[in-house]
Amino acid sequence: APQDLGPGAMADATTATKPRRVAQVIRLKPEKLDEYRKLHAAVWPEVLGRIAASNIRNYTIFYSRETEMLFANFEYVGTDWDADMAAIAADESTRRWWEITDPCQESIAADPASGSADAAASGKAWWAVAEEVFHTD
Repeated sequence: APQDLGPGAMADATTATKPRRVAQVIRLKPEKLDEYRKLHAAVWPEVLGRIAASNIRNYTIFYSRETEMLFANFEYVGTDWDADMAAIAADESTRRWWEITDPCQESIAADPASGSADAAASGKAWWAVAEEVFHTD
């Protein structure tokens, strides 16, 4: 689930004319790999709809078997990050999805929440934010 990127990290999102690239990482419990893959092979249409309605595009999650880490990246194309993230956090289908997917994960954030719903309510991170150090089109 998309997380708060911290003070100033999204400052230009309200005036941006180009997509904002966002990257996040979290540990996947190795015993949950098969379950996580099955879940993401059939993401609920309501969850996908909320992601799209909240101006998230090109959302991809990668898995590294060597590090047991999930790496998510997406582009944010909206103009009100806080409102769009609040809409995701308030969405009942998304919250039910998190109840199923969160137990597969282990946060590595410096000040982790207890899960995606708690992260949305508390402003703490569930997924840790990764800093962009290079990009080319």
